[in-house]
Amino acid sequence: MAVFRVQKTKDYTVMSNYHLRDTTMTLKAKGLLSLMLSLPEDWDYTLYGLSVICKDGMSSIRAAIGEIEEAGYLTRRRIRNDKGQLADTEYTILEQPEKRINKTNQPICDFPILDNPTLEKPMQGKPTLENRTQLNTNESSNKKQNTDSWLST
Repeated sequence: MAVFRVQKTKDYTVMSNYHLRDTTMTLKAKGLLSLMLSLPEDWDYTLYGLSVICKDGMSSIRAAIGEIEEAGYLTRRRIRNDKGQLADTEYTILEQPEKRINKTNQPICDFPILDNPTLEKPMQGKPTLENRTQLNTNESSNKKQNTDSWLST
């Protein structure tokens, strides 16, 4: 198949191929990341700002952003104003991901060491079985009732 190339003198983007060859990301996430890398630094990287220039809806862009962030190519940091209120969000977009972090905030190694852990058989405690005495409600009291005393006199 023939490939036609355009002479690149203006309005083009140079970016790393690293994210394009990342097999853990979907094509949608790779395309959105490429688009984000091509935008100027002062661009509005909110969901609305990206949805203005994309055909996809905000929910589709939200899913792709989540995938890009999970892969380590995007970090978000909330900025507070002088009063301590949340004011803005700072986006950092990377051509190569930082160390990937899983849901438990533990770094994921590129080549994890997998071994077969030895499993111990847990010691089971022996429950104490005792015969509990139950209250017998069928027996009557041995005490005489006070009503019997007036009959004997």
